[in-house]
Amino acid sequence: MSTQTQTKEQAAAGTLTMQPAATVKPAAIKRPPMPTFNSVEEKRKHVKERLTCAYRIFGKYGFDEGVAGHITVRDPGNPDHFWVNPFGVPFSLMTVSDLLLIDHEGNIVGGGKPNRQIYNRAAYCIHAAIHRARPDVDAAAHAHSIYGKAFSTLGKTLDMTNQDVCCFYEDHALYPNFGGVVVADEESANIVKYLGDKKALILQNHGILTIGRTIEECVAWYIRLEKSCHTQLLADAAANGTNSTTIKIGHEEAKHTNDLIGNPHAGWFSGTPYFDIIDAETGGSYKV
Repeated sequence: MSTQTQTKEQAAAGTLTMQPAATVKPAAIKRPPMPTFNSVEEKRKHVKERLTCAYRIFGKYGFDEGVAGHITVRDPGNPDHFWVNPFGVPFSLMTVSDLLLIDHEGNIVGGGKPNRQIYNRAAYCIHAAIHRARPDVDAAAHAHSIYGKAFSTLGKTLDMTNQDVCCFYEDHALYPNFGGVVVADEESANIVKYLGDKKALILQNHGILTIGRTIEECVAWYIRLEKSCHTQLLADAAANGTNSTTIKIGHEEAKHTNDLIGNPHAGWFSGTPYFDIIDAETGGSYKV
């Protein structure tokens, strides 16, 4: 029986997976170098501007949900401090001078405007736990974007059904509990436990979360995760409507693809265009 015949029969039976391709070593992809800095102050200025821009990106793509959602970046000079948004300031209006610097105990130690010295308690609980547990991580993002939120109700991780989602192959997890708004240390510790050493987490009945070694990487993974949730919702609905099943990518192919597009440098490079767009559209007005 030919491979083509087997494929048709397997598809009809709903058990089709991608046929293994020849093992190929991932070719190197040339990308520009990541920025370097001459001082802590120079890097701090850069990461604060990029964090503010990240909020503008989230606002542009509709990832905000009222006052919910938060993105943080570790302070370059104080590893146990991170920058976060003040509670209630719209993502699309965020400026550098709005950002608050808080320590891992939840104290505001710098930044912000006099009338905006308050942050989302859930932001502290989730992000402080991540920054403590993952010294390799400089940025983390969590929001209640529509497709991530919808997919989170299914209580499962993503299928490897297309090239883009392979950046999460064996590199994302499900947090299978919902305990309401995360304002307790125990809940945040459990979130960190399920995240482990991975780059993304689907919070059941809640939303999605990504991390990165740079803010650009973190944003790139968030957008990719949101789009992957959207894609699978569409693909699964189409498969159910046609009495078929989606075709899954095999281990070797998914692993090779992940090696190429799922590494931190690839994430940083994938994220930079979103920042360039905001910079061009605003003329850099968010940097004040």
